[in-house]
Amino acid sequence: MLLAVLVSWLPLPQEPPTAVATPAAQEPAGRDLAAILAGEPSLAPVLQQARAHRVQILLGEPVTLADGRTVLRRSAFGDPQQYFYPASSIKLCGAIAALLEVQRLNAERGTAIGLTTPMRVGARFPGDSEVVADATNLDGGLLTLGHDLRKLFLVSDNAAYNHTLELVGPTRLNETMWRAGFTSCRLWHRLSEARTPAENRQTRPVTFVVDETALPVAAREETLELHNDAFTELDVGQAWMRGSEKVAGPMSFAQKNAISLRDLQDLLVEVVRPEIDTGKRGFPELSVAARAFAVRALGELPRESANPRYDPARVGDEHCKFVLPGLRRVVPAQHLRVHDKIGRAYGFSIENAYVEDLRTGRGFFLAIVLYTNPDGVLNDDQYAYDTVADPFLATVGEVIARTVWWQPTSR
Repeated sequence: MLLAVLVSWLPLPQEPPTAVATPAAQEPAGRDLAAILAGEPSLAPVLQQARAHRVQILLGEPVTLADGRTVLRRSAFGDPQQYFYPASSIKLCGAIAALLEVQRLNAERGTAIGLTTPMRVGARFPGDSEVVADATNLDGGLLTLGHDLRKLFLVSDNAAYNHTLELVGPTRLNETMWRAGFTSCRLWHRLSEARTPAENRQTRPVTFVVDETALPVAAREETLELHNDAFTELDVGQAWMRGSEKVAGPMSFAQKNAISLRDLQDLLVEVVRPEIDTGKRGFPELSVAARAFAVRALGELPRESANPRYDPARVGDEHCKFVLPGLRRVVPAQHLRVHDKIGRAYGFSIENAYVEDLRTGRGFFLAIVLYTNPDGVLNDDQYAYDTVADPFLATVGEVIARTVWWQPTSR
């Protein structure tokens, strides 16, 4: 159970910040990723059209400086301002904001809401019904924040992310990220739930039940205004499907979720390796217990989970760990641990990972963006994920692991 932790909240920004990222001071010079990747011929078909594929790769290697600080040696490939749709990778924002929100509620109200506290998500829109149960929760079948977040991390559950948005609200969700230093973050909407911009600024009521006492979080209607002006090429594709209708012209992502790859990687750094100096504030108020919970879930394989349970034949190790197959060509599976949050939608595939060799304790951060859509049509589910994206992501993981850990190729 999360303890009620008294925190001193900093003033929240009144306007959305506009900077894409702020580099930490005195970062060591990075590697030449273009040259490194060019050494693997199988990557050439994608890399030769890197801009069309919106490829971005960001490698961060922990380095200890003479003054004792640990920073990341950064190596980058691609245009950091070129827009990519982050898909489920932004669920890490929702999870951390929800953990902080519970701490805030406990501190303000003197309550003891925890990860196993029963939770209800109320109705707001036509057709809604109250959500109180979760059949995958083997501990009583109740909806709880902790179980929701485990599903969010283990199999990237969309409803679980949406519940975090109902709890935190879009204004506090965005401002929590900005206050922590992730100024490029723009969280506009729920996932896999079609709502208008106005509806996405409304929240459903949430109620926690502690010892049969209802602790409500009221529904809100917020006025947060966002923009994606820090990014380029917000129009994607040549056409898109609206139901069965094909609409000519690109789809606009001007009002869809956005975050820079640098901020996305630093978000993971601030959760799993907070001692690393990213130049950002991060989440110093996040309790030790809450952080440990998140780190464990980020690194767990679906088959390792006791609650919820997943059939390995249906949900493989690589289900939400795109680089894992390539990493296992470098380091035996039993010696690897990958803490990550992936995303996949509209032809975009995103990996945001911290990779560790358990034998040595050496690790690195690797974030990758790739857009694959051979016919140029969005929403037709013809995205070449299996044939192009998955092999590319796995091979980049392999090449980077061999480079960082100096392993000779055996292929």
